[in-house]
Amino acid sequence: MLIDGEKEFQNEMKVIGRTHHRNLVRLLGYCHDGPKKLLVYEYMVNGSLADNLFDPQNPPRWDERIRIALEIARGILYLHEECETQIIHCDIKPQNILIDEYMSAKISDFGLAKLLKADQTNTNTGIRGTRGYVAPEWH
Repeated sequence: MLIDGEKEFQNEMKVIGRTHHRNLVRLLGYCHDGPKKLLVYEYMVNGSLADNLFDPQNPPRWDERIRIALEIARGILYLHEECETQIIHCDIKPQNILIDEYMSAKISDFGLAKLLKADQTNTNTGIRGTRGYVAPEWH
């Protein structure tokens, strides 16, 4: 019999595994062996947005930055309003935005995500995310 935390993990993996959008990194599979958990995502050849933004040799041009911001916004819109189970990511930051072979941005790392029930219209969460990237309204 699964304890609540393990059951919740498996339910979250099923939801995230069914969540597909061009601006989300796809979960390919996972391993759940007692306390050992492993998530397998598609490979993003161009690393993270942080790697790209802070590359002194080849930083993205402003038009590329705007396109990336729009792709991130499309991914967040999908998570919040369009997918079957709405998801609040809780940790959007440059390290969690990965760049594919076509230089398209994809949201990754749903480790702090909060799933909303089908009839749920609002939610309360404690402060979540990485210090320095927490939304200003939390302060």
